[in-house]
Amino acid sequence: MKRLPAALLLMALPAFAAAEVDEPSDYRMDEYRAPVPATLEGATVVGPEEAHDLWEGGAAAFVDVLPRAPKPPNLPEGTIWREKKRLSIPGAIWLPNVGYGAIAEQTDAYFRAGLDLATGGDMDRAVVFFCLEECWMSWNAAKRALDYGYTQVYWLPEGTDGWALWDYPLEEVQAQPGG
Repeated sequence: MKRLPAALLLMALPAFAAAEVDEPSDYRMDEYRAPVPATLEGATVVGPEEAHDLWEGGAAAFVDVLPRAPKPPNLPEGTIWREKKRLSIPGAIWLPNVGYGAIAEQTDAYFRAGLDLATGGDMDRAVVFFCLEECWMSWNAAKRALDYGYTQVYWLPEGTDGWALWDYPLEEVQAQPGG
């Protein structure tokens, strides 16, 4: 018996199977890998196709906010720690750990500097925030950018998972230094 790919099975689920999540008034502070709302007040929500159009036309900066896994503190002496590679949207800047609900002043400064780099200092330049599917990190980061005064904020809730599902290109990226 042939098995359908998981992506096709998910598309076959009825629309009511998706969890309806209300948009909170403030940042999400915990359970960052959970269903996300369909909206972000002040931002434009885009799917992979719209994001690809922005990417292909060079119409927006792309900011990946997937957090970086911390090095376990209890590794035995001499253990080699290798960070997991991040495959992301080509040309995206990776600013890990900026999508938490509460961030330290140092992380805030890192995020602001990264956004300045990504947008060339133009707070009116379109910028697309993403992470993975069902990840609040990108929602929080996009909301924070709006709070900073960025005017063309896009949020790709499906992240690189949705991007890859459409067979759009991915490339390995390195985290922006200083984070």
